[in-house]
Amino acid sequence: QVQLVESGGGLVQAGGSLRLSCVASGRTISNDAMGWFRQAPGKEREQVAAISWRGANTNYADSVKGRFTISRDNAKNTVTLQMNSLKPEDTAVYYCAGQLFGGSRVRPDYWGQGTQVTVSS
Repeated sequence: QVQLVESGGGLVQAGGSLRLSCVASGRTISNDAMGWFRQAPGKEREQVAAISWRGANTNYADSVKGRFTISRDNAKNTVTLQMNSLKPEDTAVYYCAGQLFGGSRVRPDYWGQGTQVTVSS
């Protein structure tokens, strides 16, 4: 069983940056596709970024392309989301999730508890 703990959320002004981290425990996630999802109030949860198990392939929602970067360090069992040029519409709870042998569209087997990101205008 994999446990995920996210950190790095907070309050930032529009145009600013945040770096979200996700640390996994329980087993290695080196064979898992990993993704970052977000859910804003009144909206469905959406995948914003995903990375393949080796890190060779990434996938981004159109709304974050060119601003967000997902990366992973399998040796440290971590996944990171660098968010730049943040906009108020990026405000949401961000979740880390993973799928064993998953693809570019992650269908999570497990989730983290989420971290709040708030972007003020």
